[in-house]
Amino acid sequence: MGGPATDPVERGFPHLATVREAITALYRRLSADGVHGFASDVAPGDVAFADADDLYLGTQRIAGVMVAHLRLPEARVIVSFREGMTHAANVELEAGPEYFVELNARFKQHRHDIGAALAHEVTHVWLHRLGLAFEGTRANEILTDTAAAYLGSGWLLLDAFRQDALTSQKLGYLTPEEFGYVLAKRAQVCGEDPAVKFTSPQAYEAYVRGRRVADRDEETPPLAAAPWVERRRYVRDRRHGAARGGSAGYAFEPDDGQGPRVSFPCPTCRVRLRVPVRGRVRARCRLCGAVWSCDT
Repeated sequence: MGGPATDPVERGFPHLATVREAITALYRRLSADGVHGFASDVAPGDVAFADADDLYLGTQRIAGVMVAHLRLPEARVIVSFREGMTHAANVELEAGPEYFVELNARFKQHRHDIGAALAHEVTHVWLHRLGLAFEGTRANEILTDTAAAYLGSGWLLLDAFRQDALTSQKLGYLTPEEFGYVLAKRAQVCGEDPAVKFTSPQAYEAYVRGRRVADRDEETPPLAAAPWVERRRYVRDRRHGAARGGSAGYAFEPDDGQGPRVSFPCPTCRVRLRVPVRGRVRARCRLCGAVWSCDT
């Protein structure tokens, strides 16, 4: 179930809608307090692989780090390596408490990426035990990558992205920029800057691009932080009662006797908020608890 090991690297934000649905699903299942319970990232030192470390003992140690991070005390992940795999890794999702993970044999020579591969696979176990899944393999893999990144271990998956003139490597199903987006959304909530952990310059560049999109989530009308150009477009749409799709996603609702309202996605968890159209108001999200200043 792990991401492709050799496929060409897709770039940009082609899966952004599913990524946002995954973030909403995490808040719905865990609650805001549950999400904040994963506010600390997996530490780089906890998943470091020294040259002198035994391959199998070191791999099992890192699997244990991932199990502990996701608070799966009754789960035991047993890792082996297999030749000829087309994907980076695979996990058998049974009833437990033992789960068997196979890693592509190439990780024997790329031990520094074992943590990234196990971050994805152990998150599969966590989601399986939580009973949270999306329909379809690709959507479920995107959910897994998003959950890993949003809950503190997925920075490893982005850091595994490397390119040079002859080769490229990426783990997971999200694009590098989408990983950057999710990590930036996490940083907005948890306050930890993942950039200091990156060893790959390509990972840092993708994070910066993803962060720009995440920042724009907090700068779209009717949020008071929207820039002048967006505010002007919003006022024009409001005058004509028009709905706007795309990245802003606000929509005006007709007067139901209590005055007109505008709905828009919460920048944190993406559920829709509804506020009256009457100037300066504050909107509190019922799901994640975030409070937003709006100019409606």
